[in-house]
Amino acid sequence: MKKLIGVKKVNTAIFISGTGTNLKNLIKFSLSKKSPIRISLIISNNKKAKGLDYAKKFRIRKKVYNYKNKKIEKLILKDLKKDNIKFICLAGFMKILSKYFINNFYGKIINIHPSLLPKYKGLNTYERVIQNKEKTSGCTVHYVNSKLDGGKIILQKKIRVYKKDSAESLRKRILKDEHRLYPKAILKVFSP
Repeated sequence: MKKLIGVKKVNTAIFISGTGTNLKNLIKFSLSKKSPIRISLIISNNKKAKGLDYAKKFRIRKKVYNYKNKKIEKLILKDLKKDNIKFICLAGFMKILSKYFINNFYGKIINIHPSLLPKYKGLNTYERVIQNKEKTSGCTVHYVNSKLDGGKIILQKKIRVYKKDSAESLRKRILKDEHRLYPKAILKVFSP
């Protein structure tokens, strides 16, 4: 996805499930002149996601979908097309997208993951890093493909794991780096 000089910002949807700290960070980034994206839609699978409050605060349309419905992704795709969404950022979205969904947006969905991929794919990354006495950890922004946390890496940020670290202290430190890394990765995706 290369940005053309003078072209308007790309309509983007952010998918969330929880507190939305990466969402808030991406909204602030999207409002800067250098940002290639405009956040037009916030999607969640959790109607109680605290991150949905940012939709109201920043006047961004939001939609909540019940993932128990097997045909829900077709409905989401229809809504994304209706809103002319061209790019998707997953930010703490706790559902796995189907191959069908990914193929409809192939190369246009990115995700942030709290480990140095390919290590520690999936859940409980901080606990596993601490348990295995890793010396380093970090976060990764990557393209989404049909393999869990298996898409091409865009950017990574490595940090040191201290002996005194708990899963929670590590989570807080990595989250700060996620907030710095995600906008940089988006700029890289759209750079000429």
